[in-house]
Amino acid sequence: MIRLLFAHTGIVLETCCELSFCDLEGISHSVEVVASSLFEAAAMALARFRRTGLSESAFGPATRLRIAARPPSETHETAVARVEAWLASGGKSPREQALKARLRELE
Repeated sequence: MIRLLFAHTGIVLETCCELSFCDLEGISHSVEVVASSLFEAAAMALARFRRTGLSESAFGPATRLRIAARPPSETHETAVARVEAWLASGGKSPREQALKARLRELE
């Protein structure tokens, strides 16, 4: 069941996760990993914490790991000329026309 923690369709997807814990001095430490299950993310984070020089005394068996899974992000790219052409063109709807007018005022 843990293996499907991040999946809603039955397909296990890799998810970006931020894992953190507070040490005995109250200092919070965090790392980001990409994993397909809760325990995979936790194991990868513990290995990263150890590799970065945190000693075993910084965390132990009772240390609580906080795991924050994030949805995948998207990246898009376009030329400035296309943005300017889009702004200069008329809107397809009154809402888009108002949006473009507001954006033109930002210049």
